[in-house]
Amino acid sequence: QVQLVESGGGLVQPGGSLRLSCAAFGIIFRIYDMGWYRQAPGKQRELVAQITTRSSTNYSDSVKGRFTISRDNAKNTVHLQMDSLKPEDTAVYYCNAMVSTNDFWGQGTQVTVSS
Repeated sequence: QVQLVESGGGLVQPGGSLRLSCAAFGIIFRIYDMGWYRQAPGKQRELVAQITTRSSTNYSDSVKGRFTISRDNAKNTVHLQMDSLKPEDTAVYYCNAMVSTNDFWGQGTQVTVSS
């Protein structure tokens, strides 16, 4: 059974940092491109960052320079380091694993940026 389990969300003040983690179970992690998406209330889910099997990365313009995605194939884990957080980063963050026609999602973790 495939599971993506996110952790690390929470409440942080503007300008603060959080580190999200996603542990993958039931997949051959190293062959999957991994991504982080987010969905704010009343908005569509959007891509935040992606990392390929070769560790090439891609970021949305809104987080470029503030967020860093990384992966650890030995631990079947992908991370999202989020620095200089802004109130507009508030959303539920979802982990995604994709290869060919296989597409898996985690349950999401809430990130709230507020003073």
